[in-house]
Amino acid sequence: MPDDWTLSYEGYDPADERLREALCTLGNGSFATRGAAPETTAGPAHYPGTYAAGCYNRLTSTVAERQVENEDIVNLPNWLPLHFRCLGGGEAPPGPWFSPDDGSLLEYRQTLDLRRGTLTRRMRLRDAQGRELAVEQYRLVHMGDPHLAALRTEFTARGWTGTLEVESAIDGDVTNSGVDRYRDLNGHHLTDWHTGATGPDTVWLNCRTSASGIRIAMAARTRAVSAGPAAVRLLPGERRAVHLLTLPIGPGRPVAVEKTVALHTSRDPATGDPRSAANDRVERATDFAGLLASHHVAWEQLWRRTELDVPGEAGRILRLHLFHVLQTLSPHTAELDAGVPARGLHGEAYRGHVFWDELFVLPYLNLHLPEVSRALLSYRHRRLGQAVHAAAEAGRSGAMYPWQSGSDGREETQTLHLNPRSGRWSPDNSRLQHHVGSAVAYNVWQYCQATGDTGFLHGAGAEMLLQIARFWADSAVWDPAYERYRIRGVVGPDEYHDAYPGAAGPGLDDNAYTNVTAAWVLCRALDLATGLPAPRRQELFERIGLEPAELGHWEDVSRRLRVPLHRGVISQFDGYGDLAELDWDGYRTRYGDIRRLDRILEAEGDSVNRYQASKQADVLMLGYLFSPAELSALLARLGHTLDGDTWRTTVDHYLARTSHGSTLSGLVHGWVLARTRPAEAWKYVSEALTGDIADLQGGTTAEGIHLGACAGTLDLVQRGLTGLETRDDALWLDPVPLPELSEYRFSIRYRGHQGVGLSMRAGHLRISVPASGGTPIRVVVAGHDITVAPGRTRQVDLPRR
Repeated sequence: MPDDWTLSYEGYDPADERLREALCTLGNGSFATRGAAPETTAGPAHYPGTYAAGCYNRLTSTVAERQVENEDIVNLPNWLPLHFRCLGGGEAPPGPWFSPDDGSLLEYRQTLDLRRGTLTRRMRLRDAQGRELAVEQYRLVHMGDPHLAALRTEFTARGWTGTLEVESAIDGDVTNSGVDRYRDLNGHHLTDWHTGATGPDTVWLNCRTSASGIRIAMAARTRAVSAGPAAVRLLPGERRAVHLLTLPIGPGRPVAVEKTVALHTSRDPATGDPRSAANDRVERATDFAGLLASHHVAWEQLWRRTELDVPGEAGRILRLHLFHVLQTLSPHTAELDAGVPARGLHGEAYRGHVFWDELFVLPYLNLHLPEVSRALLSYRHRRLGQAVHAAAEAGRSGAMYPWQSGSDGREETQTLHLNPRSGRWSPDNSRLQHHVGSAVAYNVWQYCQATGDTGFLHGAGAEMLLQIARFWADSAVWDPAYERYRIRGVVGPDEYHDAYPGAAGPGLDDNAYTNVTAAWVLCRALDLATGLPAPRRQELFERIGLEPAELGHWEDVSRRLRVPLHRGVISQFDGYGDLAELDWDGYRTRYGDIRRLDRILEAEGDSVNRYQASKQADVLMLGYLFSPAELSALLARLGHTLDGDTWRTTVDHYLARTSHGSTLSGLVHGWVLARTRPAEAWKYVSEALTGDIADLQGGTTAEGIHLGACAGTLDLVQRGLTGLETRDDALWLDPVPLPELSEYRFSIRYRGHQGVGLSMRAGHLRISVPASGGTPIRVVVAGHDITVAPGRTRQVDLPRR
């Protein structure tokens, strides 16, 4: 990364293309397109992909002689194709279309401009007849208009005169085939293609998804900007609409071709006929220069709202992470019915599903783009009925949210998992991760604390929070042997453990993370239920069928849920301390990278369920969600004393037994260690920062960036290092020193104040409130309770730790 605002690649390497395509994705929160070269088609080295937020389709496949149904985010028609070739003279046949893989490249450079949201490609090539051509290409997915994208390509002949042929197309003959382990599954999501032409320079293609019936339309306007006349042909086909241009070219006479594309679907607000909408929008669009100017303005405004300034290499990577978060979740997302796709709109991994990753994303958005957070929580609220139905099907009251959600909120988690190392399919029990409900409740509470949005808290937020609390209260079973309530048959955040060794069925008992967060949900639900105005409380209770007597049971469960311990350590689940110890050194010596230890052991005929070995943070997630004081208070309510020594011992225990098979693991461990052993934190923070850009998981980034890890690193600076909490109508700050991230500056939106600034430098924390703010802000930091008036700045000298 040569400067703070660009990601550049010099030279062309087919082996790296899919990774570059993911990292060079451009999007606007409504749709995104991978950074594939327009001259390429899907193959081993390339995978063009365009994805619209919330656009899913369901297909059935035969897997291991069983019929398996999966819902996937749909790879939409490819709007990128722009092929070119130099035509032969006289009767000579035309040469082949240029490909970066055909050996003609002499120079190649690709640059992602984060500040302006553009992708630039510069190349020089020589064809088989020795003709050199310089090509410069600019691409954007418009951040101001959620339906537009554009591509400008300039060609310059080097020492020859002749004719250039350019083929611009919309290709509807695409499938979902971007993830190797899904290749045997049915990926044909599109059907009912139609193409046509409008006017002298525009072609269109429309189709629909086969099961969900979403109508999709694209219109592409292609114009030549050159000194000489261009011959133009429009060639609509069955699944491909083509625009063919023949252009005179020579030294000193650069030829530019501008392609503008509009995308509409039947899911778009205020859209009747997607085809008419796409054609109208592309017809009204300005030229590339005009689109580029308005696109730059939209990005400039967005960067101001999400400002985060960290010096050095860490700051450059954080800016890349923020860029990708904003391309997936922008102000346009607030107008859509869409959730947080765990891999962004950057690829097809996880099938575009919505997991608990929003737990790592919304805390950052709450303080910058709260309208987007509200929309993402509304996605969950619209699917509350489905979650209530799922709980009832499981014999429970309340709401049981799915581990993987898609279009309608039903459980989308697959029932089988392929181990690429062994080639075997095994049962997938991750749907037992019911702690996703606690993540939804946590985000509701955090959003309302940060924004003061009592309308949401007392309405949709209250309905979700109370129904999730009902589920936990009904899931807790009294065990007289322990004189405690127990939650049995679940899976915690550590996905390696889904059953006891030799057990006939899946599930674990008393997962500490699940039980503690369930207790927290019950506490917050009680606070909310008792704090509502009486008329509102009665109305709400009547609507969801909640009897006031249930609150007494909630109070009892919130104080008497079991939290297992062993040898002075919080146990990940009941019986964890009885599992065998793994030969960590031996496995590292044999395999090197053991992040996916579960796959290694399964391939050996063993199971990770037998060992004290975790994929990622589980118990330690509690230190990520809650401040030390809040976590101690929670455990005290449950009858346990958590002092600093006990927590440090717990951290040490799991740190030595975690393989970090998730990109979220380094983030959580770095966050927790920053407050317990800061000298060791940077190793894990660094891994979280470089997880995608260096593809530390070995090929997974090419299938889509890890949105939770990207947003989580931003929040590490915003909340982790500052100890920032929004509660009791104040900003609470408890900064911790991390030498490698000791200087930073960011601004937040808090309770109607846009641009509350926090900056850290040389052990001094400065808090400033913009003059436009209407009321002072209360801040509690380092034992000081201060008030900062609009237009004023206060500095606090922090004590050494």
